Formats: sequence, C-alpha cells, structure tokens
Amino acid sequence: MTSQAPGLWPPSGPEVVFLLLGAVVVGSALLVVTTRQLVHAALWLVVCFGALAGGYLVLTAEFVAWVQVLIYVGAVVVLLLFGIMLTRAPIGPSAGLDSGNRWAAALVAVATAAVLVTVVVTGFRTAYAPLQPGQGAAQPLGASVFRTWVLPFEALSVLLLAALIGAIVLSRTDIRGRE
Repeated sequence: MTSQAPGLWPPSGPEVVFLLLGAVVVGSALLVVTTRQLVHAALWLVVCFGALAGGYLVLTAEFVAWVQVLIYVGAVVVLLLFGIMLTRAPIGPSAGLDSGNRWAAALVAVATAAVLVTVVVTGFRTAYAPLQPGQGAAQPLGASVFRTWVLPFEALSVLLLAALIGAIVLSRTDIRGRE
C-alpha cells in the first residue's frame, strides 16, 4: 500500500461499478432484515451475496468471487431455505415476528454504522491500494487457509455439521414426547 492517492475525482470505471454494487449490497441487506416474509428475506440474501461476489470480481479476486457464489449463494441460502421448510416455519407474512423494538434496533444499527464508518475512514484516509490482477488466485489463498487458518476453518466445519444435525433432529416427528 502506498500513501499517494492518484486522484479521487473523476472515479474510474471499476470504482463506479464497485460503488453501484455496494449500493445494491446495502439495499438488499436492508430488505433482508426489514421484510416480513422469511422466504423473501432468503431471496434478498441471494441478491446481497451475488452483489458481494461482483464486488470481489471488480477487486480482481476471481477465486474469492467463485467461492462466494458456490458456498454462500449455492449452499448457505439453500440450507436456510431447507431449514425453513423442515421446521415448518410460516411462509407468508408473520406478525408475531415483530417485537416492537424497531426504533431501538434502528438507533443501535445507525450508531454502530456511524462508529464503523468513522473508524474505517480515519484508519484508511490516505491509504491507496492499486488493483493488480492475480492477487485473488487460488494458490496464495489456499496456502493461507490451510497453513495459517486451518484450526478456525475446521472449527467452522464442525459447527456447520452440528447445525445440520440439529436441523435434522428438530424436523423429526417420530421422536417420543412430541406432538
């Protein structure tokens, strides 16, 4: 990273695309948490994850973009939809999901966002990283995951396996003591 920013105006083509994808991510993330239909929230999550994958493509991290699409869009959202179907959650609008704390939650969310934006802006005010193709290749990322981050990677896989087993147990109706 260098401290010499080339010029912030006018923005280049990749910067404009990145900002537009960022707007799609923020908009769809807001729709994920504000919609009253669970299936619609899962579909807005697909839009959010897809826009994130597009942002990774703009940042020349093709491997990370494909992992985003395959793992998050392909697996996590499908697992979420299966969880909705297996637990027989209501598909339509659910009035019982609203606790009445929307204004408090919105205030906490805005305050948290303000703190995060302030920290990022003050921390990286003069930093500029030029985009270089090949930085998101599979070899350096694989070496990092399987050398440095192997323990958290395996812990996450065990956690996801436990969640899947829990969903199967919750969906079984032949267990005694259930109605």
